Amino acid sequence: MSLTIRLHITTTQFNSNPLITTHERNHHNTRFVAKPICSNPLIRSPFFGRMSSANKGCVVVKSSLIDPDGGSLVDLVVKESERDLKARDAESMPMVSLTRIDLEWVHVLSEGWASPLRGFMREDEYLQSLHFNCLRMKDGSLVNMSLPIVLAIDDEAKERIGASNDVALAGPDGDLVGILRSIEIYKHNKEERIARTWGTTAPGLPYVEEVITPAGNWLIGGDLEVLKRIKYNDSLDNYRLSPQQLRKEFDKRQADAVFAFQLRNPVHNGHALLMNDTRRRLLEMGYKNPILLLHPLGGFTKVDDVPLDVRMEQHSKILEDGVLDPETTIVAIFPSPMHYAGPTEVQWHAKARINAGANFYIVGRDPAGMGHPTEKRDLYDPDHGKKVLSMAPGLEKLNILPFRVAAYDMVGKKMAFFDPSRAKDFLFISGTKMRTYARTGENPPDGFMCPGGWEVLVKYYESLQTEEATAATQNAAV
Repeated sequence: MSLTIRLHITTTQFNSNPLITTHERNHHNTRFVAKPICSNPLIRSPFFGRMSSANKGCVVVKSSLIDPDGGSLVDLVVKESERDLKARDAESMPMVSLTRIDLEWVHVLSEGWASPLRGFMREDEYLQSLHFNCLRMKDGSLVNMSLPIVLAIDDEAKERIGASNDVALAGPDGDLVGILRSIEIYKHNKEERIARTWGTTAPGLPYVEEVITPAGNWLIGGDLEVLKRIKYNDSLDNYRLSPQQLRKEFDKRQADAVFAFQLRNPVHNGHALLMNDTRRRLLEMGYKNPILLLHPLGGFTKVDDVPLDVRMEQHSKILEDGVLDPETTIVAIFPSPMHYAGPTEVQWHAKARINAGANFYIVGRDPAGMGHPTEKRDLYDPDHGKKVLSMAPGLEKLNILPFRVAAYDMVGKKMAFFDPSRAKDFLFISGTKMRTYARTGENPPDGFMCPGGWEVLVKYYESLQTEEATAATQNAAV
């Protein structure tokens, strides 16, 4: 699906992202020096969960305001000059086949989203992540790591590996992807992993059904070497900016604050309200150029979620229609798979944005949550995500931005922050309800979403219904 914003092609590494503006491109070769701000506007502010810097003296603000976990970004992609040698070396190693979602995790690891992790977890890292939601560094400090990033293998693969110290990794299409060195193989206790990650072992958890249940009974960890950067060749690779690329873009834009918004749904005007209100508040607090990182999740999602290509086209319409300002917004794809693990997973979402250079993180109602798979209720308390983020070990340097719930104000005919004193005036339109509107051809209330963005969704569901009708006709003929 083609995106709707067109641009002039130039030679900088960011020019291929159609949501980076022409004005910003023209300044690519200019190196900006950040100015010091000699007061900390976060002090004494009730708006934020905690402070990211010392509350005394002059705070020197740079655009990449927050250091990556471990002090430096991990980059596990081998140098081009070493690629052929590594590939020949891999030919003598036992081969482990990766699933599509395994490859997404290779992507996440290789670019440093999980810094300081340097590969799939060995057992001690896995246990720390599973039981403590963090990893202890050699200097005694803690970094947040709430989701295990592991690679499963079956009995046959374990036997084939034998006593080998290294294994080669092949992608879903059979191509050599990389090498896992100094490996460790240990038991994959699926029940324990599921229970501690989701807080339930109820059947029907999307990631469990797709990834864990069919996986092997062993986990293999080691140091990862990736032969070349992961590409998907889906017309969206230009949006997949690495943490290092994002930090360079923040520098180029002279950002003195970067606030990230994670989502896996189309952007409606309630989302835009949260993002625009965040920027307004940051400006009121003394920041001169807060930059929004609109960062949709691009890995595995459950079957009824809107596909990534549709969401990206819808996001481009949001900017085209002026709901968000392209001059102060960067849209990029976050390559992680989605767990729907509530307060456990939202820590991972926040931690990864630290590595990308964001020092503010917006969190609303029920982040990374979902309905209970077998009961008619939320799987997690909707307020626990933002509470956990404000207390989570290893996230102390990140400013958490909690917000009131946004809903449709039937009196004002727009999305607005919910006012309990006139609760009857508000209509809550969930993601499920939004998708139902689009699927049935029913328009949402005026002011719920910009017309261009809504048109993208309607066209998607019309095409989906056509495909379903065609498939039904073919099945009936058989």
